[in-house]
Amino acid sequence: MASKEHAESRFFVIEEDALGPHDTQAYAAEPVHYGDAPRCSCCNDVLAMKTWLPPFRIELELHGKDFGDFVKGPGNSLLLSERMAKTYLNQELTGLIGFHPAEVVRVRRKRASLKIGTPRYQVVLPCFSQTVVDMTRSRIRYSDPVTCQECRTAGLQSVHGFALETGTWKGEDIFRARGMPGKNIISVRFANFVASHALTNMKIVPIEEYIRDPLRLGPPTDSFVRSTDDGRPES
Repeated sequence: MASKEHAESRFFVIEEDALGPHDTQAYAAEPVHYGDAPRCSCCNDVLAMKTWLPPFRIELELHGKDFGDFVKGPGNSLLLSERMAKTYLNQELTGLIGFHPAEVVRVRRKRASLKIGTPRYQVVLPCFSQTVVDMTRSRIRYSDPVTCQECRTAGLQSVHGFALETGTWKGEDIFRARGMPGKNIISVRFANFVASHALTNMKIVPIEEYIRDPLRLGPPTDSFVRSTDDGRPES
C-alpha cells in the first residue's frame, strides 16, 4: 500500500503570489533575534537562513487588495493567517512546526483607500525531510558536483523541473527536500486543502513544471554528475 501511494503521489512547489491580489510582505520588528542557521549533520553546510527567534513581532506591507493567508516570514519562517493555521491543524496535515502567535506592530497599506482589518498570524517552520531530489530525472544545474549524500547541497543555479526519489517521502504534507534548498514542497493533499478553503497569496506549481533560472542559464544540456556513496563524483 505504501509503495503504491508513493508511486501515485504528486508534489508541488509552493511560493508567495508576489504582485497578486493578496500580496502581503512581512518584516521582523525590533527587537529582532536570530539563532544559528540549520546545518547538515554530515558536512556542516548551511541548509537555510538563520532561525528567527522570539519575540515574534512583525511589520506588514499590504500591496494587494486584501491580506494573504500565506506570507513569507523572517528567516526560514512562514506566516499563516489564523484561519489557515486552524484549518491546517483541524485537518491533521503534517510538516509544519511551531505555531506561535505573531504580534503585528505596524501595517503599511500601499493602497491609501483600503480600510481592512488585519488578520492574526501564526509563525511556523517547514520541516527538513528525508525526501531526496532524484537527480537522474531532474533538470537542474549546480555550480559544483554533489558530494554530500546527506544534504545534497551543491550551489543550486537553475531548475527546469525536478523529481523526487521514489520511496524517500515519509508522508509530510509540506517539507523541504534534500537537494532542493530553500524551496517548500507540498503534497497533493496540501494543494487540495488550499483550493477547497480558497486560501490566498500562494502560487502552487507541479515540481516537474517548476522553473527558477535567475541567471538565465537555460536547462542543462548534458547528463548530470551523480555522486557515489562515498561522496566521489561518478563520470
